[in-house]
Amino acid sequence: MWSRRSVLTALCGGASAQSREYPDIRSVRADLEVPLTESGEARAGRRVRQTVSRWEGTEVHHALYLPTDWQRGRRYPVIVEYAGNGHYRNRFGDRSDGIVEGSNLGYGLSGGHGFLWLCLPFVNPGEKRNEIVWWGDAAATVEYCEDAVRLVCERWGGDRDRLVLAGFSRGAIACNYIGLREDRIAELWRAFLPYSHYDGVRTTWPYSDCDRTSALERLRRLRGRPQFLVQENSIEETRAYLMATGVVAPFTFRTLPFRNHNDAWALRDIPVRREAREWLRTVLSP
Repeated sequence: MWSRRSVLTALCGGASAQSREYPDIRSVRADLEVPLTESGEARAGRRVRQTVSRWEGTEVHHALYLPTDWQRGRRYPVIVEYAGNGHYRNRFGDRSDGIVEGSNLGYGLSGGHGFLWLCLPFVNPGEKRNEIVWWGDAAATVEYCEDAVRLVCERWGGDRDRLVLAGFSRGAIACNYIGLREDRIAELWRAFLPYSHYDGVRTTWPYSDCDRTSALERLRRLRGRPQFLVQENSIEETRAYLMATGVVAPFTFRTLPFRNHNDAWALRDIPVRREAREWLRTVLSP
């Protein structure tokens, strides 16, 4: 049985001797601060809480940020992001509440301009709310993603040909677990940026289809599209897994040289962020 303590320890990956050798991300001063999520109509430079029509009147919602250079009638690439699990804390002071409002990657990668940033929920349809630990209902989560992407492209100028799926921890696993779950949703994405964990590397998560046969079926829907994979401490376990699958795609592997299990690195001017931004420019070019 998985106790809450054992789940959270696994999510952290433990506090290895190697992780203690790396500096803390807080030793680098942040150059960005994520805007607070507000209610009301979206506008340039503002992050707002929204929902899709089929979930109106419930607690199920997403967060949308329009860049500072947003203008109606223009088209923008979209970073779609999933958050890590909630109830997470570790000895370094890292935490995750599992909520759409707590994500940082998309804002850090874009710097707040040039991209729409869409943070999506994992849907708990029984309780009509966002699920903060694991998937809620995967089919409902896929359906919400498709609806939200359609809404953002039709109403706010998202470019369907330049959709990037990103996520931290649980959200990193979701890049494949949700983003490649079915052929239809898999066709949405131009590229992927999973940070810290990867679908199929570990097979002991507390859900049924975390096995490698299921993960490989999802991975095969990647069909040659690029992924920029980041992991704190070491990326080698993920690299070895992908090389063993036989799936060929332009994978970029980067180790984040900080001990932390959080996405605050994206808010700091460090080499991995500069590389990720350059990668985005390259993969989204015509």
